[in-house]
Amino acid sequence: MCNLYRLGNSSTEVANLFSVADLGSNSNAGGKIYPGGSGLVVSEGKVRSMIWGFPLTLKSRKTGAPLKPKPVNNARSDKLDTYMWRYSFSERRCLIPLNAWAEAEGKKGSKTKTWLSLADSELFAAAGIWKESEEWGRSYAMVMTDSAGKAADVHNRMPVLLEQESYATWLEGSPSEALSLCRPFGGSIFIDRTEEPWFSR
Repeated sequence: MCNLYRLGNSSTEVANLFSVADLGSNSNAGGKIYPGGSGLVVSEGKVRSMIWGFPLTLKSRKTGAPLKPKPVNNARSDKLDTYMWRYSFSERRCLIPLNAWAEAEGKKGSKTKTWLSLADSELFAAAGIWKESEEWGRSYAMVMTDSAGKAADVHNRMPVLLEQESYATWLEGSPSEALSLCRPFGGSIFIDRTEEPWFSR
């Protein structure tokens, strides 16, 4: 599952590519986005900055006191009808612009970052859903599906990647129309296996 992705384009560049309004946040230029961090999404005809991950409130097993919320940043496409995702999938879908996403590969304790991207497109879109939360304001999650092709050699799941002609259907179509887009990507994937440790020490 994706717990890191990269976006090196400004909000203005994203707005121009997706033909939407720019709210002027100009964030994520050269940035790596981790769960709980801010990222750019396209929703309601605008580029917006939101927090990556729906907040999940946890309690201490010892004291019962509330703990810091955990960001749940991935929504499996086969679980979109469950309580946590159902209303956002039905009513609040978005596009997540990115240049590449990362997965961890290697032996436990020495895993490294492997970056996956589209071979023929520097900037592309993954399917997302969003909500208003009391904890963090607007937050979003990336929709995941089964991997295919080269991506399946890295991880068994990957983001739902959308072609430009599918953007409107994902954003404005019925839930059943949107769900039909949640399939393995059939295009060419570029794999960049690095020596960069997955966990920074």
